Amino acid sequence: MPARKREYDEDDVRVRPGRSSRPRTRTRPKHEDAVDALVITVDRGRYGCVREGGDDDIVVAMRARELGRKSVVVGDRVALVGDTSGAAGALARIVRIAERTSVLRRTADDDDTTPEGRLERVVVANAEQLVIVSALADPPPRTGFIDRCLVAAYDAGIEPLLCLTKNDLAGPEQVLDYYAELDLPYVLLRPDSDLDDLRARLAGRMSVLVGHSGVGKSTLVNRLVPAALRAVGVVSAIGKGRHTSTSAVALRLPRVGRRKDDPGWIIDTPGIRSFGLAHVSAESLLHGFPDLVEGTLDDQPHCDHMSADCTLEKWVAAGNADPRRLASYRRLLSSRAGEPAGS
Repeated sequence: MPARKREYDEDDVRVRPGRSSRPRTRTRPKHEDAVDALVITVDRGRYGCVREGGDDDIVVAMRARELGRKSVVVGDRVALVGDTSGAAGALARIVRIAERTSVLRRTADDDDTTPEGRLERVVVANAEQLVIVSALADPPPRTGFIDRCLVAAYDAGIEPLLCLTKNDLAGPEQVLDYYAELDLPYVLLRPDSDLDDLRARLAGRMSVLVGHSGVGKSTLVNRLVPAALRAVGVVSAIGKGRHTSTSAVALRLPRVGRRKDDPGWIIDTPGIRSFGLAHVSAESLLHGFPDLVEGTLDDQPHCDHMSADCTLEKWVAAGNADPRRLASYRRLLSSRAGEPAGS
């Protein structure tokens, strides 16, 4: 007689207790009680923030895990939870980053690369104005660097302002003549200059200052914000300044006299020797040279603007633009292709 197939009921089943854990969920807390703040410093995973509409007490914060890989940079407007008192030892958490109105980027130096290529760095977020600080002498002005900054500003949708220092040592004619067709706003400064014109251009705005080491940027920052205590460097004998600032920092401009308008913010950046533009497309490079745009209108499609047969070449040769501007534009094009870049 064949054996009967055994039937099982619930008493025969062994149930193993599972691991006790909370079920995973994609639902994130809304943090409706979060405090709005502005990031003014970044230092090894700690972010110095000031509360929007509050005093200038610095709240130290760290990134919340829910931000994932989103970077936080100086100029970011964020939401904080936790201990936002600003007391010694207190630590808040950044749980949200507001949408950025602008992002100023630069590609790292040639020797700062990864297997995927040159590193792209976000300099600051939400800047409205790029103040390009250049000395007229000691060290001499470098229009190639200024051109790079202009391209980065136009690419980011930030208005540029040229700030020419050390006007007591040299005149501005050569630099201003080079940019004569751009209608580029500028201010001239010497050690005894008042800063009224510059303050008026900074009022109510978030402005970021960039410039080579030794051009007087830290001295200018100390004059604008006496409490900044930024170190003032000494220009070396070979004409290249040593680095005097090592990290970007946002500084609230003080009110002057009885003026009630918002004096604005400035972001002081470290002195840099290059401003890489590998992140900017070849087409966007031309935005930094609006005086050359007309010469490209009749050019052949997909022209690289590098050959002698280029319409732009003939247009400039006919006296419609400064040949130095075309040479600078071509140096930037070449640097994107991996060739040595101009200064």
